[in-house]
Amino acid sequence: MGGRSASKTAYFEKLKTLLDDHKSIFIVTVDNVSSQQMHEIRLSLRGEAVVLMGKNTMVRRALKGFIADNPEYERLLPHVKGNVGFIFTNSDLKEIRTKILANRIAAPARAGAVAPDDVWVPAGNTGMEPGKTSFFQALGVPTKIARGTIEITNDLKLVEAGSKVGASEATLLNLLNISPFTYGMTVAQIYDDGQTFSPAVLDIEEEQLLATIQSAIRTITTISLATNFPTLPSVMHSLVNGYKKALAIAVETDYSWSEIEELKDRIANPDAYATTVSAPTETKKEDKPADKEEEEEEESDEDGGFGGLFD
Repeated sequence: MGGRSASKTAYFEKLKTLLDDHKSIFIVTVDNVSSQQMHEIRLSLRGEAVVLMGKNTMVRRALKGFIADNPEYERLLPHVKGNVGFIFTNSDLKEIRTKILANRIAAPARAGAVAPDDVWVPAGNTGMEPGKTSFFQALGVPTKIARGTIEITNDLKLVEAGSKVGASEATLLNLLNISPFTYGMTVAQIYDDGQTFSPAVLDIEEEQLLATIQSAIRTITTISLATNFPTLPSVMHSLVNGYKKALAIAVETDYSWSEIEELKDRIANPDAYATTVSAPTETKKEDKPADKEEEEEEESDEDGGFGGLFD
C-alpha cells in the first residue's frame, strides 16, 4: 500500500513539474496505438515534447489538487476522458502536431471496428478460384470469371465511413489483403497558456485572421461614425471629415490660414493657374507651292547645272 502511495505521489509531482515547465499540452487519443508506435512517437518528439500517460482518475485527482494555486487547470478537466494521453511542449504547435500525426500504421479491418473513412474494393483480378463467387455475391460485389479466376468488374464502396465493419466485410477485405485503416495518435484538444481549443484552430492561416480583423475594423468604424462615438479606428476618419468641414467654412468666409491661401487664390483666380498649351504650327496652303519650287531648285542644283548638256 505504501508503494502505491509513493508511486502516486511521484506521478503527481511529475505531472505538476510538466505543467509548470510547459505552456502547451496536446490531449491525444491513443485508441489502437501499439506500444511500439508509442515508443517511436516518443523518440520523434525527444527534445521538443514530453509524452505522459496515466489513468484518468489519477490525472483528474491530481489536477483538482493543483487548481487552488492554478485555477486555469480546471479547463483541462472536461477533456480528461476516454483513452487519452498528454504531450507537453513549448515548441511550435503546428510542427509538434505534424510529428504526432505522422506515425501511423496500416491495419487490417476488424469486425465491429468503426470505419474512419469509406472502404472501397477496387476492380481487378482477385486470383481466387470460381468456387468463392457466392461469397462475393452475398456482399453485392460485381464479379465475373476471367481466365479461371474471379475478377471484380467495378469499384465498390464496401463500408461507409462512421459505420461498423461487419464480419463478412472484414473477412473479404482480409482475403483481398486490403488493410483499409490506419491507426495512430489523434489530437482531441489543445491547452495553451490557460485556454483550451480545438486542433482545427491550427489550420486557420494568417490571411484569414487578417481578413477577419479588417472586416471587424470596418464595421466598428462605420458604427462609430454613424453614432458619433469616437473609437480608435474611426478617429482618423473623423479628423479628415472635420478638416473638410473647416475647409468648406473657410472658403465661404473671411477666416483663413496659411495652408488654405493657395486654395482660395485658385478659386478666385482660376485663369492664373490654367496650364498654357502652345497651339501646333499649321502649314498654310499657300506655302505648299513654294516648298515644291524649292524642291525643284534643289534637284536642279544637284546636277551641277549640266543638265542641258545631256538633253
